[in-house]
Amino acid sequence: MANFFPRWTNWLPLQMAIAGILIACGLTAATWYYVTPKYTKVGYQPVQPVPFPHDIHVTQLGMDCRYCHSFVEVAAHSNVPNTQTCMNCHQQVQKDNPKLEPVRQSWESGKPVEWVWLHRTVDYVFYDHSAHVNRGISCFSCHGPVNHMSTVYIDKPHSMKWCLECHRNPENFLRPEDQIFNLDWKPEDVKPAEFVAKYGQPHGVNEDWSKKKHLTQQEIGQTLKERWHIQPTENCQGCHR
Repeated sequence: MANFFPRWTNWLPLQMAIAGILIACGLTAATWYYVTPKYTKVGYQPVQPVPFPHDIHVTQLGMDCRYCHSFVEVAAHSNVPNTQTCMNCHQQVQKDNPKLEPVRQSWESGKPVEWVWLHRTVDYVFYDHSAHVNRGISCFSCHGPVNHMSTVYIDKPHSMKWCLECHRNPENFLRPEDQIFNLDWKPEDVKPAEFVAKYGQPHGVNEDWSKKKHLTQQEIGQTLKERWHIQPTENCQGCHR
């Protein structure tokens, strides 16, 4: 009796086994790469043409983030400072420091300093800075403790999963609007009586929070979420337009 299956099918189990191994290796490699800091660039710390120590300017000198990043409250995209902003101080302060030579050359030539961008959103993602900072999301939530960085590095992954953690539970990140640019702010800094007098309490809460010793991040965030009617989208079209 003739064989029912053609001869080449004898190799089919081996071929399927090899294909399964290759697929498994490919999936493992893709997962290993795409979920690691190497892909999300966490820890990326490039050398800038001018060393700008944020810890000195912000923590020691008390400069506000908005002095250099002046678009952050009014535009979808933030900005790096232009040469004029730097020279407002450095025409007098450290004016002969050799580290500032690229700034002085830019000032004389009119060509901008070629800063190395760290946080650049990909073209297929829409992100509005002003919408976030004007509704309780601090610079710290996305950029980390920049005020304590001598050289800025990427502190958060900025992946879709990471973004959705906030969109699904914004109460874990919201803070009072006067603390958005205070990167050292902690929920323990809030005085319950003053907070409740200004923002009230969430619906359905019977306990008087104004008499509590401290408010948790979730209590603060839930109050602000209801007060400001915050309902972050989880629809694809919210970010991919």
